[in-house]
Amino acid sequence: MDQLLLARWQFGVTSVYHFLFVPLTLGLSVLVAVMETAYVRTGNELYKKMAKFWGKLFLINFALGVVTGLVQEFQFGMNWSEYSRFMGDIFGAPLALEALTAFYLESTFIGLWIFGWDRLSKRLHAATIWLVAFATNLSAFWILAANSFMQSPVGYAVRNGRAEMTDFAAVLANPYVLHQYPHTLLAGLVTAGVFVMAVSAYHLLRRSQVVFFLPSFKLGLVCALAASLLVGITGHSQAKFMAQAQPMKFAAMEALWDTADPAPFSLVAAIDQERRANSGAVQIPGGLSFLTYDTFRGEVRGLNDIQTEYAARYGAADYIPDIPTVFWSFRVMTAAGGWLVLITLWCAYLWRQGRLGDSRWALRAALWTLPVPYIANSAGWLVTEVGRQPWIVFGLQRVEQAVSPVVGAGAILTTLIGFTLIYGALAIVGVWLAARVAGRGPAAGRPAAPAAQAREAALWN
Repeated sequence: MDQLLLARWQFGVTSVYHFLFVPLTLGLSVLVAVMETAYVRTGNELYKKMAKFWGKLFLINFALGVVTGLVQEFQFGMNWSEYSRFMGDIFGAPLALEALTAFYLESTFIGLWIFGWDRLSKRLHAATIWLVAFATNLSAFWILAANSFMQSPVGYAVRNGRAEMTDFAAVLANPYVLHQYPHTLLAGLVTAGVFVMAVSAYHLLRRSQVVFFLPSFKLGLVCALAASLLVGITGHSQAKFMAQAQPMKFAAMEALWDTADPAPFSLVAAIDQERRANSGAVQIPGGLSFLTYDTFRGEVRGLNDIQTEYAARYGAADYIPDIPTVFWSFRVMTAAGGWLVLITLWCAYLWRQGRLGDSRWALRAALWTLPVPYIANSAGWLVTEVGRQPWIVFGLQRVEQAVSPVVGAGAILTTLIGFTLIYGALAIVGVWLAARVAGRGPAAGRPAAPAAQAREAALWN
């Protein structure tokens, strides 16, 4: 394996692993803030108990996310030094602001939230978790602003062989980030909602601490249902924008080789990238035109025509990404999203009918749905990043031009193995700790009082 391939593998492994923790951090911080706000407004101790319990799980996830994210910063300067040299003036600004504003803000106020329960007033303490939620989601904006420049460069000029920022406001108002950011935040809320539902379902199936976990399940359900519906809307909007801003990626998502009007939507297809042809495709006639233009007619450009255009514009090279990966990742993402909508609608219907607590099938389904948003998030980022290939910065720098010329394959392989082993150990510890906290619940080791037992029994009637 050569230096470039190893560097790509290392960044891919660390990025996918780190991103497992990011969506839950984004969404659960908001849910914990909502729980504590409900406590402040109503004085109901149940909401305080909820904020503390779910906040503990948030802290475990947050810590793992921070630790795994630090490694990526070093890779830019070591494995990808040519990228840093070319893009540092632009890419470094959002990353610096992420550290100076969001990271310091959330680190400060998360400490106040942890240690301030008995030292701050209720309102002031609730304000600290809202500031944590704000800073966490602000952090996502800075990262996505940098990533969006890589997807669709704006506000720059190339001088002396480097990309230099000429308009910071344009970078922040990049249309790509304006479509990407809401979709990412809503995906975080879906992940948090499903996480709360799944942990709650685990206890409800055992009829354990029902007074606590049934309201928790319902709160997670409201969050997951609303966010999953909105994710579909923002995803559709993002795809329509992508058809104009990144036609190669859009065509790759559908394995559309030849320009078509109307363009069909392929549900499944056997893709032969070497022959640039599909076989055995199951298609919806005009479906892709409808997704692009909201009408069953309209031209969608194919991979072959876009390849010809890019070769004339950027020079002779293969600009078509790995089509099977992009094609199937998109379908995994949409299938996962469809399942999340269906399961939350089903649970909402049972809640309305007053049968949510009695339906063991629904609770089991909610429990086993826990991995689904994680699969959807990872598949979505595979579409985003693999679909941009061979560019690391679209139209400006290809991946092979970005790798460091001085870091050898042996050094990268050694650190790749080391990071994989360390991350594997962290995964074992993190999952064990989260499962231990979640499995015990908020009242572990304390038998319920008779009045509480009576309230729990009443919830099942």
